[in-house]
Amino acid sequence: MNAWINLDAVWRIVVVGLLTGAGLPALFALGLRLLNPPGSTGSTGSTGSIGEPAAVRPAAGPVGATLAGLIFAVVLAAIGWGISVIVSHR
Repeated sequence: MNAWINLDAVWRIVVVGLLTGAGLPALFALGLRLLNPPGSTGSTGSTGSIGEPAAVRPAAGPVGATLAGLIFAVVLAAIGWGISVIVSHR
């Protein structure tokens, strides 16, 4: 082991950095995707003619909404845990 580099600490930092730096945003994106059901085109504006109704997006089903809520709760819990770790370690 090199006296200048603590490899045990380095790999722990890399793992936590990957989980929080890429994992939490990926979970959040998955939650957003669950709220946008398959088959929705993503267009919410009108078709361009005056008087025509705007396109209606389908709502997420109960399973998608529940899973998205659980994922958002996990993301919020991870953020809260991170803040508590930072605050408790002066």
